[in-house]
Amino acid sequence: MNRRKFLIFALGASLAGRSLHANDSGFEVSRTEAEWRTMLSDAEFRVMRKEATERAFTSPLNDENRTGTFHCKGCDLPLYASATKFDSGTGWPSFYESLPGAVATQPDRKFLIMRTEVHCRRCGSHLGHVFNDGPPPTGKRHCINGVSLTFVPA
Repeated sequence: MNRRKFLIFALGASLAGRSLHANDSGFEVSRTEAEWRTMLSDAEFRVMRKEATERAFTSPLNDENRTGTFHCKGCDLPLYASATKFDSGTGWPSFYESLPGAVATQPDRKFLIMRTEVHCRRCGSHLGHVFNDGPPPTGKRHCINGVSLTFVPA
């Protein structure tokens, strides 16, 4: 396959796998793009609404070890209990499970690889991805962008 055909194929595959949830108004909390841009920083908007990823080891929440709850920055829904947070060594806040009914997942086929994207079930904000290499008891690792979260101490 020549280079042009490969690039066209790769772009098409990436767009075909692109999640549309970030702009979907079918969520309990729905805002226009302008409203999201007003309430979020540029970095938060890129991650939460355009499904980018923050650089590893840049979030202060990666080192947050107090007792409390991690909430969605987009709608303040409690997402993760601090008791489920662990140091995955990846550079992003990681949790072995979410609070019941807090997040939703969907296939993420961007970049020609299959992953499971995790987002806030109430506002659709992109949080990160979930992998099957976490600790007991679930064996899951919710690898979450810190810019998508706020921390509320107990």
